[in-house]
Amino acid sequence: MNRDKQIIKVSYIWIITNIVLVIFKAIVWFLSNSIAIILDAVNNLSDVISSVVTIIWTKLSAKKPDKEHPYWHGRIEYFASVIIAVIILTAWLAAFKESIEKIIHPEETNYTIVTLAVVLVGVFVKIFLWRYVKNQWKKLNSGSLIASGTDAISDSVLSLSTFIAALISIFFNIWLEGYLWVIISIFIIKAAYEILKDTINEMIGIRADSELTQKLRSKIQGFDEVLWVYDLALHSYGPNKVIWTAHIQVRDDMTAKEIHRLTREIIVDVYNKLWIVMTIWIYASNDSWEYWEIKNTLSEILKKHDKILQMHWFYVDESTKTISFDVIFDFEEEHPEKVLKEIKKEMKKNYPGYDYTAIIDTDISD
Repeated sequence: MNRDKQIIKVSYIWIITNIVLVIFKAIVWFLSNSIAIILDAVNNLSDVISSVVTIIWTKLSAKKPDKEHPYWHGRIEYFASVIIAVIILTAWLAAFKESIEKIIHPEETNYTIVTLAVVLVGVFVKIFLWRYVKNQWKKLNSGSLIASGTDAISDSVLSLSTFIAALISIFFNIWLEGYLWVIISIFIIKAAYEILKDTINEMIGIRADSELTQKLRSKIQGFDEVLWVYDLALHSYGPNKVIWTAHIQVRDDMTAKEIHRLTREIIVDVYNKLWIVMTIWIYASNDSWEYWEIKNTLSEILKKHDKILQMHWFYVDESTKTISFDVIFDFEEEHPEKVLKEIKKEMKKNYPGYDYTAIIDTDISD
């Protein structure tokens, strides 16, 4: 079974289970007049809505690439995660408000052995769902399933807390439901916010995992013809739909045939070893002994600026009398253009016979 069908299958199981819980908890609420139980039921209902959203958006994201969207439709899945997080936030903000009102205006509840048994069964059902969904999200790398799994374990804690509060009210006549749900609401609102933030970060674009970039860099650097690897970047088009790019420097006397062979070897080797699809950008290098003094002078000038992280793509083109290089600034540098202008001006004083082409590069990977 493919990834999208598996996600939909998990979602159907989630929906059916939560509908059953909603029905039983609604009956228990009618018998007990417990604010905790009706809020628990409403929470389960929000889970049903979340799963319906997951199914719809997963089916949309599974569409094949087309002329309008050649990079698949995988990013649609991020929208599902956002919608689910918003549903959780909305439901629990309402629960928080209702709980505050019950603290101010408490009402007596009437628990029975049957109502308590239903609540306790709900605890075990949610723990089972959490374990099941957790196993699936690890296999499928699904943001929407992560959101659902997080919600499931929160629900189990919530139902268990309701059960304990009910026992306290029965044996000690102390009504803790409102206070309990205020505390639980705060924790779940925080969890939903974290899911929302993480998903939005994925949509915007995040820094690549440091361990993976180092492994990838090491793999590419292992080829003898590769002098330097930089600007490792990932381009995400949805979960499990990622393309990497890397810039490499090679000797400027390599032929097109040699470069073709090298890039093919790198791409195939990386895919076979790391299952990563790559695009390689090639840059020429001629920082040999005859240009070493120029490069060393530039390096010394760059050291004067503590917000400069790296310089690469140094090349001296004698045919056009041009020196080119890229400079990576720390994100804290507020005026990189001004700094770069000063660097070019200082280089011009040292080597007036050349023009300078410098580009501000971005610190996109470790």
